Amino acid sequence: MFSEETRFCLALNEIKDLGPVLVKRLLIKFNSAKKIFSSSIEELAEVEGIGIERAKRIKEFNNWNEIDRIMKLCEKREIKVYSFNDAQYPGLLKEIYDPPVVLFCKGEIKPEDQTGLAIVGSRKLSEYGRRVTEQLSSEAALYGITIVSGLARGIDSVAHKSALSQGGRTIAVLGSGVLYIYPPENRTLAEKIMQNGAILSEFYPEEGPKKENFPKRNRIISGISIGTVVTEATINSGALITASFALEQGREVFAVPGNITSKNSEGTNYLIQKGAKLVTKIEDILEEIMQFIPSLKKQNKTETVELDNEERAIFDILDEPLTADEIVLRTGINVSKVLEILLKFEINGLINKTEGKYIRRI
Repeated sequence: MFSEETRFCLALNEIKDLGPVLVKRLLIKFNSAKKIFSSSIEELAEVEGIGIERAKRIKEFNNWNEIDRIMKLCEKREIKVYSFNDAQYPGLLKEIYDPPVVLFCKGEIKPEDQTGLAIVGSRKLSEYGRRVTEQLSSEAALYGITIVSGLARGIDSVAHKSALSQGGRTIAVLGSGVLYIYPPENRTLAEKIMQNGAILSEFYPEEGPKKENFPKRNRIISGISIGTVVTEATINSGALITASFALEQGREVFAVPGNITSKNSEGTNYLIQKGAKLVTKIEDILEEIMQFIPSLKKQNKTETVELDNEERAIFDILDEPLTADEIVLRTGINVSKVLEILLKFEINGLINKTEGKYIRRI
């Protein structure tokens, strides 16, 4: 069952021309959504930006059937609803200028998610973008940092998958409702995220993706994170919108440099020109955010998996993508043994395989 406070916050969310900025002011002034509805028009009108007309709309609200429908749907589909004053509502998100009044959640937000790190980028990623995203997301997850992204194609998907592959937590913020997973090919990924993290949205659960929803969701991605990393992006990428929100919110912004002839690096190189911290390794991020993280846990997989001489010989050359045949030629190890070792590496999360080529993950 949901609290009265949740019900009244959902109602505030329904009122025309109110919006998250004004609702935040009201909640700070009156301390609860229920008290807002029980206050007089004159008391409401005194809050900056409200005025008489908006105060009247609050007092005249009567669309409780829709609110009850949403609450019943959430109960039936096991969707959590976090309102602004709930203890589970992300603390960092409360601090931004325009936090969502309510968050719909599939999965679970845990205390350790307060140290989230956003990793975002281009939907049309290059192999370079894939590699650096896998590396940074995997290594951050090994430190116990929750990876936050937008479940989009490309860099976002790689960031989520890489965190999960290391047993880490990850949060996806949607530009649609939590019951409308977009893009559809990420439904399986979304299910995995719900088991070891959360799917979040400020939009009603059944709402489909709309163009105007994505900039709104980007402010949440940066808002629940202590920093935002852009690994690969064009100059017009939505990832740069996320980075600009992070700057407005007083959060750290990081960017991975790229080839100056590549369109996919124009955005990240531009961010570095404008003052974003240049990132070439996870330590570049950690030295800026460690002060915000109570405890870091480093669990290097290569320390927990023993490698014999042949395995070490293969592992050491996988700092670039290689086919099995190329590995055989470079090491002199027979092909059946190479394939056996590569399978072991994949099972232990030491390497990735892309388009028939293998590369070291960490």
